[in-house]
Amino acid sequence: MDKILSNLGLCNRARGLVSGSDIVIDYLKKGKIYYIFLASDASANTKKMITDKAKFYNVTVDDTYTSYELSSAIGQDNRMVIGITSAGFLKILKK
Repeated sequence: MDKILSNLGLCNRARGLVSGSDIVIDYLKKGKIYYIFLASDASANTKKMITDKAKFYNVTVDDTYTSYELSSAIGQDNRMVIGITSAGFLKILKK
């Protein structure tokens, strides 16, 4: 497994992320999202909605991974959007 994906699993266990487009957008509006993982196989509507909101709130979006890879990393099913809510874990993920 990719190092970023394994660290994403660690971040999930430490409650340093949220998943699901509605929850991520809600946290974005509150200024609590530092980075977003968007599945490369997400629908066009989801991609547009998330990238537009992220651009407005000046948050980086990474669409490198598929929904299967993201879902497996955090141990949940069918996750298209993951938002990092911990600045500390963001530093770990960027290494």
